[in-house]
Amino acid sequence: MTKEVRIFVALDYADEVSARQIIDHLSPKLCGVKIGKELFTAVGPKIVEYAQKKGFEVFLDLKYHDIPNTVKKSCQSAAALGVYMVNVHALGGSEMMIAAKEGLALSSHKPLLIAVTLLTSHDQKNLEEMGVQKNMREEIIHLANNVASCGLDGIVCSANDLKFLKSLLPSTFTFVTPGIRLLDSASDDQKRITTPEEAVALGSTMLVIGRPVTQSKDPNAALKMIRKKILGD
Repeated sequence: MTKEVRIFVALDYADEVSARQIIDHLSPKLCGVKIGKELFTAVGPKIVEYAQKKGFEVFLDLKYHDIPNTVKKSCQSAAALGVYMVNVHALGGSEMMIAAKEGLALSSHKPLLIAVTLLTSHDQKNLEEMGVQKNMREEIIHLANNVASCGLDGIVCSANDLKFLKSLLPSTFTFVTPGIRLLDSASDDQKRITTPEEAVALGSTMLVIGRPVTQSKDPNAALKMIRKKILGD
């Protein structure tokens, strides 16, 4: 896999059997895996360990958002699992994000630390319900700049946001984009989506792809097809 673009397959399952089946089917030479709240709550750290034993790098997608000390200890525990990357919510503020960095610094293993700006399921109506006065673009820029000022390694955002974000943020940033769908995908709960090709063209450095791979009749073939389109391999 090239250094410029990486793919992590989202293991959006609530049971260990299904998660192990897809882990066993895919190759760590083609992708990493993302383990989120649903699977981690159901199975716990052992599914992280299982994926790692199979050779996969793990993005632990738990989106920590709590008081700073709790987030600090949570990130320390996540680092101890040996994961590749962890994340927090940028809405948690500077003090919390700095505490997250401090938690990782306490571990001999230091994963990448990124922050979610706004979820790809959010729209302007959701912001208004949360009491946010800025429009969506202004709020995303504000949050992303705050992430950078706290010294984190990157952000999670919609690939569409990179049209106005990329030039404002450090060139070393990791830009993680979920909400990746194929042209023939059915609609779902994601509102701000892009195709893999569009995401890469906009500057994404890491694609998180779930349903287009995991719900395919042949997940491995689907992943190889996506890689061929965006990476040429």
